[in-house]
Amino acid sequence: MFGLFKKTSEIEKLQKAYEKLMADWHKLSTTNRAESDKKYSEAQNILDKIDKLKTQ
Repeated sequence: MFGLFKKTSEIEKLQKAYEKLMADWHKLSTTNRAESDKKYSEAQNILDKIDKLKTQ
């Protein structure tokens, strides 16, 4: 209940997006290799952003 009004940080938002892209990447890895590679690339870009925010 106390976390009801807590705002999510930028890092938390990026981590959720990263997890979603990695799940999509895993699903596509067996059916569509090109789309799978795109999802993986996007996930890596988000991971780089997370690392930059953590070092600041």
